[in-house]
Amino acid sequence: MERTLTPSDDVRSTPEPSVRAPRLRRFRFPVLFVAVFAVMVAFAAVNQLVAPIPLLALPVGIGLAVAGVLVYRRLTTAVEGRVEVPELARRDMWSGLRRGALLGGGLFTAVMALILVFGGFDTVSWGSVFGALGIAGSMTGVAVMEEALFRGVLFRILEERAGTVVALVVSSVLFGATHLVNGNATVWGTLAIALTGGTMLAAAYVVTRSLWFPIGMHFAWNVVQGGVFGTVVSGSDQAPEGLLHTSLTGPVALTGGGFGPEASLVSLVVCLVAAVVLLRRAVRTGQIRPRP
Repeated sequence: MERTLTPSDDVRSTPEPSVRAPRLRRFRFPVLFVAVFAVMVAFAAVNQLVAPIPLLALPVGIGLAVAGVLVYRRLTTAVEGRVEVPELARRDMWSGLRRGALLGGGLFTAVMALILVFGGFDTVSWGSVFGALGIAGSMTGVAVMEEALFRGVLFRILEERAGTVVALVVSSVLFGATHLVNGNATVWGTLAIALTGGTMLAAAYVVTRSLWFPIGMHFAWNVVQGGVFGTVVSGSDQAPEGLLHTSLTGPVALTGGGFGPEASLVSLVVCLVAAVVLLRRAVRTGQIRPRP
């Protein structure tokens, strides 16, 4: 039996998101970049506020990380009109975080071991367990938001338009440039961050097509650096109150100087080796995308 159309069947009853999404998608890069960047800055301010209270910094940092994931999912589905967000698929979460944390923590431990072998350690003393927990909390939010911005928005969208190689270079340079605002930042330090952290974390995303893996790497690298060894993180004003107080001595090429171990040639070599291994795997599995 044929059904007669009623006013309620008018096309205007189509859900609003499906109408808006295609229009917003044309401007998805600036909209998403600005929105995620603003959230990252706001979260950083909250982290800074609770940092003096480690037992508060831990739950707050974890809460911000969870909120960051939810905000990213909501923004990308609303702006891009996507039904799913595969780079943050729940099925990949625990395995990606676990493997990333093991690799990131292991790589920075290797950096410190090599600095020790070449005589870069001056003194090592006990620090604070609670301080280490507070750093772990704050770094949780940092890892989520920086990966969401630089790999989830910048790299992912740029790769669609210009290919993997261009996206990797541009996202790495911008990732390093953001560290120029840190207290002890240097041109060499920011370049080192671009070549190490930026390239390695982008390679981690390419090989898995998931943000969970680079989030785990980023988190563990920073926690082992500041929360365990107590060394300066990315040119910060002062060394954090970690589990240990590690004082380094020797040439800047070995220790990274005031910027911290991330600016050392040791860190550069370790991270570039890891990046090359990840990118070679990405090539073998067909994850490198050419320029359209």
